[in-house]
Amino acid sequence: MFSIAAPAAALAPSAVPPAARPRPRGSRWFALLIALLALAAVCAPASAQDWSYRVRPGDTLWDLGAKHLKSGIDWRRLQQHNGISDPYHLPPGTRMRFPIGWLRIEPAKAQVIAVRGAVNWLASDKAPAQLVSAGLRLGIGSRLETGPGASATLEFADGSRMTVQDNSAVQFDELSSYGSTGMVDTRMRLQRGRATNRVIPAKGPASRYIIETPSATSSVRGTRFRISAGFEGALDATEVLEGKVQVGAQRGQVLVTPGYGTVAGRDGAPAAPIQLLPAPRLDPAATRLDELPARAAWSAVPGASGYRIEVVRDDAPEELLFEQATSEPRVRIDDLPPGRQRLLVRAVAGNGLGGHDLVQAFDVPAGPAPPLTLAPLDGQTLHLPQPRFQWAKVEGAATSRVQIARDADFAAPLIDEQVRGLRYRPNRDLEPGAYFWRVASRDGDGRPGRFGNALPFQISDAPVDPGLEPPQAAQGKLTLRWQRGEPGQRYRVQISRKADFAKPLLEREVDEPQIEIDRPGGGTWHVRVQTIEDDGYAAPYGPAQEIRLPCRLCYAAGGAGAVLLLLAL
Repeated sequence: MFSIAAPAAALAPSAVPPAARPRPRGSRWFALLIALLALAAVCAPASAQDWSYRVRPGDTLWDLGAKHLKSGIDWRRLQQHNGISDPYHLPPGTRMRFPIGWLRIEPAKAQVIAVRGAVNWLASDKAPAQLVSAGLRLGIGSRLETGPGASATLEFADGSRMTVQDNSAVQFDELSSYGSTGMVDTRMRLQRGRATNRVIPAKGPASRYIIETPSATSSVRGTRFRISAGFEGALDATEVLEGKVQVGAQRGQVLVTPGYGTVAGRDGAPAAPIQLLPAPRLDPAATRLDELPARAAWSAVPGASGYRIEVVRDDAPEELLFEQATSEPRVRIDDLPPGRQRLLVRAVAGNGLGGHDLVQAFDVPAGPAPPLTLAPLDGQTLHLPQPRFQWAKVEGAATSRVQIARDADFAAPLIDEQVRGLRYRPNRDLEPGAYFWRVASRDGDGRPGRFGNALPFQISDAPVDPGLEPPQAAQGKLTLRWQRGEPGQRYRVQISRKADFAKPLLEREVDEPQIEIDRPGGGTWHVRVQTIEDDGYAAPYGPAQEIRLPCRLCYAAGGAGAVLLLLAL
């Protein structure tokens, strides 16, 4: 506000900047009128709906008007509102008042700065859904939806940020700014799910950051808070971590301060502020965060009905990398990107309010990439109780880590082995049933890489039929042939009078899937074939086969061809 004596031409009708022409002389009555207006302006208190601006060297009324005022609002009205007597001289450091209603209003889109998982956006209620990617700008009327295990972080025009967590939906009702004043009007509806907010301090009376849920409205400026709306049947909740949040509902409002929260009652009234549960205490002995899968455990919090776990970037805590809810005081995290991360664990009370965060920074090493798996194939059925697992070599990998489990989450691996090389065979039998396996690499400095995808496979105890062909007898020889196996495999053949093979007549290893022996005596014989892998592992014998050979005397006397029968037991 200025109290400098006003010249007679202070409100001349011409819109030409006074600097472009000499100062005109006015009547004494006109000068007196201007003085009275200036005095009234000086005496009037500053309006709460005025934006205050500190004059800088070189500022002029017409430049400030062109920069901040709406079209149709002349700079002379600004002069009159502030009681400026000399428009040619604005002392630097003095304050000018701009009525909020005079300020230029411009669209101020929100920008998506991070995306995790499947996130969709709709430009309007009738527009088709589209996948969200980092860099997308959302305008008024847009709707953002996150799926299971998905999240998105948005930055608004004033630098405030919101992280929309999984299974959530947000409708943006107002995204605008007041020119270059720094004041931003941000209003949205959290229709379901959860969101974490970091809101910068207000830069003027028109700055707003308002979130509506189905039963409450939270108005804030310069704070950090969490909000949820109708998540899994719970009441709408607001949890304040820094600053203050005004929460209003149909039947009243409440001011929530740091360390407290409130829930919107079903009667339409927000509850009185409720103290948040304390942060859990990390259990170092049961926590391992420097390799994947990472594990963390913490002490149980009295009054907690469950826990919520999040991992965020340490240098950008609004970017969510992992989230999970659990009823147990422990968590397993299978995959995270390399870099400096931050673990957040909070207890959740029975009323749905999340408590203070346990915060633990940790590093995820940038180890080798997951190797390409070769065998067994995805969903393959294996007839070996000790099958062989193979994978490709990854650049920079020195060793590998193989895990085999009954469940795809690998909550309790049956086998967890460090391996040198690119093949592994368990040293114990796997019972028949369904399994999963995965492999990771470790570089020469010991830094572990991420596991690849978990691949399912089946173990069957049904013996593999070797495909034994009918025997051939000629010139006193008996020839047996069967189906060829995998490259590098060898075979062990047994022939016995008795089906238990306690005392085999013949046991021989061969490289090819056939054998030629001296023709044994007539009668019933039993034959079985065993596959030997190239690493020496002998698979279980295949099903025994029965052959019947005529006696030699009958064969000689009859002069007919031998009768050779092949029967499966």
